[in-house]
Amino acid sequence: MNGKNPQLAVRVKSEPMLSILIVNWNTKDLLRACLRSIQAFPPSKSYEVIVVDNASSDGSAEMVSHEFPHIHLVASPINTGYAKGNNLAFAEAQGDFMVTLNPDTEFVDESLDIALQRIQSNPSIGVLGIKQVAIDGSIQSSVRGFPSIVGILGDLTGMGKALSGKFDSYRLHNFDYEIEQLAPQPMGTFLMFRREALESVGSPKKPFDESFPIFFNEVDLLYRLYDAGWKCWYTPEAKIKHYGGESTKQVRKSMIWESHRSLVRYFQKHHGTGFGMVGLPLLTVVIYLAAFIRAKGYHAGFKA
Repeated sequence: MNGKNPQLAVRVKSEPMLSILIVNWNTKDLLRACLRSIQAFPPSKSYEVIVVDNASSDGSAEMVSHEFPHIHLVASPINTGYAKGNNLAFAEAQGDFMVTLNPDTEFVDESLDIALQRIQSNPSIGVLGIKQVAIDGSIQSSVRGFPSIVGILGDLTGMGKALSGKFDSYRLHNFDYEIEQLAPQPMGTFLMFRREALESVGSPKKPFDESFPIFFNEVDLLYRLYDAGWKCWYTPEAKIKHYGGESTKQVRKSMIWESHRSLVRYFQKHHGTGFGMVGLPLLTVVIYLAAFIRAKGYHAGFKA
């Protein structure tokens, strides 16, 4: 689509194309506001918007079809989860750069252009995160470190916030959101990927590991990109308004359990050998105990 007229799906071949990928489940009004904000502040380069609706019951798909007929809508007959939903969008994407964007977000300025300029300016940047602003204007803590046994124990016990250092290697309480810098894993609310980077760690048509259906799929992908030598960059110059957790709060108890189970899967995949294998059984018990306490009981988690 031409950046200034979303009704035209025309690509200028001499310039890069941006694909904006949104997975939605029962957040019709927020999705509408998100899409309108893209129309209000479109990138100046060629772009496309792809919405995957995960079998919403609130009329989300119908709203997109009627109010935004120029947008590429993929209406899934079932709730596939976040990872598979994104993979459905990536499979359709034509862009040289691709943004995963939550539907509970809004642009308030030309941040899409700013983000695209940042990632284009340095070929070593494989993925970019931006500042996330809450409804009350406060800056959201949106960058974490990669999970480690010490970091997770520090988070679960509160030692990370109290002692800092290695115990704070996961939550990163001291991360300065006003400074442009390397960032291990920004939240998947907004992540701009370079297609070349995704190609280096698998297929850009299916970059997410679907064994992480809701949580830690972006963490897994970012870790694989990091392991392949790509930089993940954070810039405060671009920003987005983020309401936060509007889909997952609809099924809070199951999502608490799913997030903790996915954390265990992440450790099994990336730290299931050597020294990590020794401490993993005990850490698994601690993680599941934390899930039980936070959810006030047991739940099977996400089921497609």
